[in-house]
Amino acid sequence: MKICLVTAFPPSRQALNEYGFHIARELSQAEELSLTILGDDIAPDEKELPGYSVIRCWSFNSLRNPVRLLRAVLQIRPDVVWFNLGFASFGGKPLPAFFGVALPALVRAAGFYTHVTLHQLMETVDLKDAGVRFRRVYNTAGYAATQVLLFANSISVLMPAYRSILRKKYGRGAVYVRNHGILSGRPEYPAFERRGNPEHRILAFGKWGTYKRLEPMLDAFEIIARRVPNAQLIIGGTDHPKTPGYLESVKQKCWRHPRIKFIGYVPEEQIPELFQSTTVTVMPYTSSAGSSGVAHLACAYGVPMVASDISDFRELAEEEGLAIDFFKTGDIQSLAKCLIALLQNPEHQAEMAVQNFSAALRISMPEIIRQYLRTFHLQRHLSVLTSVSRLRRLPRWLPLRPRLARLASRRLIASLATAPITQLLDGQSNGRGDILTLGQPVNGNGKGLAWSVSAGDGLLGITRPAAGDESGSYESQGEHPTDGSHSSFLAPSSGNGHSHHAEAGQPKSVVPRPSPSSIVHRGNGRGNGEFRTDSLSSRGNGTGLKRATDTNGQPGAGERDGA
Repeated sequence: MKICLVTAFPPSRQALNEYGFHIARELSQAEELSLTILGDDIAPDEKELPGYSVIRCWSFNSLRNPVRLLRAVLQIRPDVVWFNLGFASFGGKPLPAFFGVALPALVRAAGFYTHVTLHQLMETVDLKDAGVRFRRVYNTAGYAATQVLLFANSISVLMPAYRSILRKKYGRGAVYVRNHGILSGRPEYPAFERRGNPEHRILAFGKWGTYKRLEPMLDAFEIIARRVPNAQLIIGGTDHPKTPGYLESVKQKCWRHPRIKFIGYVPEEQIPELFQSTTVTVMPYTSSAGSSGVAHLACAYGVPMVASDISDFRELAEEEGLAIDFFKTGDIQSLAKCLIALLQNPEHQAEMAVQNFSAALRISMPEIIRQYLRTFHLQRHLSVLTSVSRLRRLPRWLPLRPRLARLASRRLIASLATAPITQLLDGQSNGRGDILTLGQPVNGNGKGLAWSVSAGDGLLGITRPAAGDESGSYESQGEHPTDGSHSSFLAPSSGNGHSHHAEAGQPKSVVPRPSPSSIVHRGNGRGNGEFRTDSLSSRGNGTGLKRATDTNGQPGAGERDGA
């Protein structure tokens, strides 16, 4: 599989460059995958990172980005074009930013499968905090930009609330919820011996100047320094593109303070050392614009966190199990009190550190990327099934119709079945050869699209759930035939785009590639549920199963009629 990753990429310092780097690092380690990074322009004297194929074909705030990037995609002709972006990834000015958001739709129109990892929504950004004038105009433009963005084949958002907004307000698009993932290959156990020995380091890290401001933290630190003599404030990161010079102005105000240190931009290789020696990470934001990368960095190294009490941080703590102490947003006394209580309580520090480390184990970057790759592989198979199923709509009087359909089915499946079955089943095999996929139920009730392969005439087609009272429904976790007579594509029960094993206790196994006519994909609908994978949807008002046949044309063992 050939993948083009469109992202800001180091040594560039544009937003999301670190996240793009970690995606690329994991993709580069995947077998039978060719990765090309379509990155932003860098200075001539800057050197590319070794081991990556990078084409610099777009620039921040450039109006030529659509032409340059589309030319690069047409030259490579990948199977998947993956965009890692936010609404301001391609520009800080309205027109370049809008053109950048429209790129996934443009690339899809050129005939390529496009997937977008979207880091924020316009509806959740506090435009006043972000320093935006003419907010009504921006809201209107943001609505139009989101509509254009939804023309991509599929989109991943990083918080369940964002998916709810897209479904309720826009009502279309194949939208997944993915975990952000920790920004390191593997989480590292907390280095307790380095914390508070001899200093308690309070780390404030990020791009500063808009809704991320340092004034509350600096005022609170004056109180903290009197109560915790060995406390030190470390400020890392750079200016936000909209507020150049902000950090320098803050630095001029407190440069004489002996326990406040500005360290500027932190290269990727220095991040582990910085976080391992940190006692607590503080996020004194007045609002939020998405799932916090700083929070996931702290999580990766088992660092306790203190954050403003805003909805995005609350949801992050609940959804991913992060240990975060909250203070009243904008309240200096509340911030100081929260930090002092944590710094003076080693037991609470250890509890939070271990909890964050445990959470990091569940959302490691390799696992997140495996979920993406499984989706891409399965989408290719679904596209084949969709294409071949159209042949069944040909008139029955057409000469050689069954033979043409059978030959087309075999050739298309053979041409796309390039990934090893063990890779396709990675993390999804239950020991019997059943395939558990990453289907996405829209209403989150764990029911998925029902579709099957019939062996009688060699045709493959989509089968909708039968309307009726048949109780033979299959839940998404483990309720399917146990004799290994078929393979199943089941939707996740959580409704958030994450995969679940049908039988967690079963070991993974290497199984032979099933023949096309022996795979039965099944699901069920109840009530008026709506079920969706990336590009297919089904509605049903009942529950039922289609009777499938095995490779010899006989009814498969364990199957039941839905009639």
